[in-house]
Amino acid sequence: MGPALFAYRPWIDGAGTPAPDGTRLEEKTLLLYEKSTNTEEIINTLRGYQHGDEWEGGAWLTTGAGKSSVVFAGTKSSGAKYWYGWIHPAGAEHPCVETDFVGQFSVCRMADGTPCPATDLTGCTGHSDFRGWWSTRFDAQLIFYDPADLAKVAQGQISPGTPQPYAVLDIDDHLYMNPDAVEEEMLGRGDQRRYRIGSVAFDRGNGLLYVLELFADGVKPVVHVWKLRS
Repeated sequence: MGPALFAYRPWIDGAGTPAPDGTRLEEKTLLLYEKSTNTEEIINTLRGYQHGDEWEGGAWLTTGAGKSSVVFAGTKSSGAKYWYGWIHPAGAEHPCVETDFVGQFSVCRMADGTPCPATDLTGCTGHSDFRGWWSTRFDAQLIFYDPADLAKVAQGQISPGTPQPYAVLDIDDHLYMNPDAVEEEMLGRGDQRRYRIGSVAFDRGNGLLYVLELFADGVKPVVHVWKLRS
């Protein structure tokens, strides 16, 4: 219930000898929140977590002045309500849940993780075929973690679900937001647009952070570039 991060090395000795085919590489957990498959409760999560969150890429940022941060980029489900089902044709403020699953798990939750009132546990007609986790709102975000917190996890000083972002940057104002209206039934539109962000890469030599915006040029992505300040 949040981004996950593991460290590993693809070699088996100091000489850089590659591991044999089929080897399970030893990993070190740096960040790992509770799994939604383990519990119905919204506990030990990324702060503000919702089931519709999408974290598509990340990078370890450094500056010439010695500052560093770990950044994840994605589309954050950030609405007042989120639900499993479809977009409601009547508007973003209305849940449209998959009623076959009511009683099996919480198909609709408020922003604080508590279940929605019974009046929201209804379906709707005229919806698209794209069932999934929807929200009244999504936002494209960069979230920043202190590497010192991740080091504490690696050293066993704190649990993998303890670190939280020290900063959140909303980047919607820099996006094209699907100007050609591609696949809107699948992607959503307006505040309910999903899949805004793709992969991330960092040019350490030049201090440039590259972030893909999906469906920004027809079905093709566009690369946005940010310059880190020292």
